Amino acid sequence: MGKKYASGKAVVIGGSYAGLVTARVLAEFFGEVVVVERDAVDERTGTHPSAPQGYHAHAMLARGGEVLERLFPGLRAELAALGAPVFDYGEGIDFLLPTGFAPRARTGVMIQTFTRDELERRIRGRVLALPEVTVLSATRCEGLLHTPSGRVTGVRVGRQGADPEEITADLVVDASGRTSKVEEWLRAAGVTVPPKRVVRAKVTYTTMTFDRSEERPADFQLAYQMLFAPRVREAGALLAVERNRWTCSLFAFDDEPPTDDDGYLGFAKGLRNPRLAEQIAQRTVQEPTYRYTNLDNQWRQYHAARNWPERLLALGDAVCVFNPVYGQGLTVAALEADLLRTMLARRRPAEGLDGLARAYQKRVARLLLPPWTLSTNSDLMWNPDRQQLGARIAHWYNTRLFQVAVKDAEVWARFVRVVNMTASPATLFHPSVALKVLTAPAAPAGPHRTD
Repeated sequence: MGKKYASGKAVVIGGSYAGLVTARVLAEFFGEVVVVERDAVDERTGTHPSAPQGYHAHAMLARGGEVLERLFPGLRAELAALGAPVFDYGEGIDFLLPTGFAPRARTGVMIQTFTRDELERRIRGRVLALPEVTVLSATRCEGLLHTPSGRVTGVRVGRQGADPEEITADLVVDASGRTSKVEEWLRAAGVTVPPKRVVRAKVTYTTMTFDRSEERPADFQLAYQMLFAPRVREAGALLAVERNRWTCSLFAFDDEPPTDDDGYLGFAKGLRNPRLAEQIAQRTVQEPTYRYTNLDNQWRQYHAARNWPERLLALGDAVCVFNPVYGQGLTVAALEADLLRTMLARRRPAEGLDGLARAYQKRVARLLLPPWTLSTNSDLMWNPDRQQLGARIAHWYNTRLFQVAVKDAEVWARFVRVVNMTASPATLFHPSVALKVLTAPAAPAGPHRTD
């Protein structure tokens, strides 16, 4: 069967992870896909300057991994061949909850850990090999083209030392990340965009990647101590990644984990999960240490814009940025691209592309609501002046849920499925779970620092 829009052209603003996955989807339907990327990139590029978060630990939740495997068959095996482990979430993670260590028991939820750098390199190589895809490297998107009625018809781009150029398109997708200028351009064009929702996180994380000992192999692939307002203010994640390395990200609320070697190890030693410090202390080779501080949750309310233009879509961090300590961003972007794939596949040829943009942004908003609620309810609890009733109730329930989960492998497995977006949050309110949670004794002071 031929492409639905074989003679059409789509433009993707942004050539990082979200833009690449989107370009892969669009190549199924359009004869030409142009990716505009401001950094100089090629098929070997992984992390690049406009995506500084790429140096830090990233989680691919189970559902996101499933979507990527459908879009890029064999990707999991390709990463595994480089040493990126695949394991059961319950068996492979040494997970310290605020109430104690989670059960090390099989959950049936399979995940894989790797660096964002390698993931993006592998995906970029595959996408750039598609005959429909062209990447304009080291090229800035400087504005949108549109008709007097507001329909978007392309983009205006610029390269250093060259005159601006106009690229016409049948569909434009903004995947340019948290620094997207599209909202600014829309306001200038008279589009009414409601103010974005912002929940401050005040979390900083510092990351080091170093060698993983083959002589003294660990009995886990991921060690984690979670932040939990208001008492657990320091945390960290240690992930086994490709090429026999660990990537370790240390987190702190309203503080900054050190970047110097002694300070970094000292911070890790202060955590109640000893696994992180043990592996850091054994390192013999390490890569540069990076710090990242811009962690606020931000949701641009494009779905509520009454005059949202035709032929313009937005996804990924260009719409919603999550506090990365919850590991949702990569999976949500994959789900948004998969949603676009589904909506394009279901459109009848006679429908064309008009009507797609508004419908898509509304569907994206429905997709975003559960992960946004999970992330922001937790972050709201850091601020005693902004603790909404819903957030307080969720925090109370979660505290008791964790108290049960450390002793009940079945409840823990339910939580794991919800966190990995393979089950609805309603799973945690099933009568069999709710009864245990509501009758659980009040949680004692858990194994965490309180200073």
